[in-house]
Amino acid sequence: MDNRIPVVAANWKMNKTISEGKLFVEILNNKILYKPEVDIILCASYPLLFQMNLLLDSGNIQLGAQNMHWELSGPFTGEVSPLMLKSCGVQWVILGHSERRHLFHETDETIMKKVISALKSGIKPIFCVGEKIDERKSGRTEEVLERQLSGLLETINEVELNRFIFAYEPVWAIGTGENATPSQVKITHRFIRERISRRIPECLEKLRIIYGGSVNLDNAKELIEIEGVDGFLIGGASLEVESFEKIINIVKENE
Repeated sequence: MDNRIPVVAANWKMNKTISEGKLFVEILNNKILYKPEVDIILCASYPLLFQMNLLLDSGNIQLGAQNMHWELSGPFTGEVSPLMLKSCGVQWVILGHSERRHLFHETDETIMKKVISALKSGIKPIFCVGEKIDERKSGRTEEVLERQLSGLLETINEVELNRFIFAYEPVWAIGTGENATPSQVKITHRFIRERISRRIPECLEKLRIIYGGSVNLDNAKELIEIEGVDGFLIGGASLEVESFEKIINIVKENE
């Protein structure tokens, strides 16, 4: 992993009430104390963010949102702007997640608008890429990733890129209990790293690419040992503080 600080990010999706989120943070604060060897990010739903931020007292536990609109304000009923997220203490936002792409039909173009707006607003993107099962089986994984990355790489510069975390999430392994093999993960992470560094070579040493897709206690050790995996974006296993903390420790021990 060289000089790259590993990442363990929780994506709670549409789970947890405000009281449940507060309790999670209180317990996690007491468990991890201070672990500068790992960047910990909690990506919660909008109603939880402000209260969670008040409780985060460890310097390496950071707050993330799961989505945002690209406009700063306006007549967009039901949407949340980057300025609103900033006012809640949000430092990161997940953009391009497969559930946003496929369930809510977000396009590469709209995702890029969000990326640009996030960067201008001082929020760092966790940028997700990944292929569906038919794309994997037909040998089009790299083609899909190239498409998802190309607009981004044509737009941002080295300074902006250093603010990113990239997350490889094979769509067929998200919430299914299935997982990409170590070989598949290694090859795909290498492709993403080479594709990005080809455009901006200076970013190679600092570029963090994390894996998401049914990460849990049973497979975390095997996955974090794969060359090129800099941590995890975790769904279901992040909902229980005990399992989340144990995965943090697994990542820390591999450092």
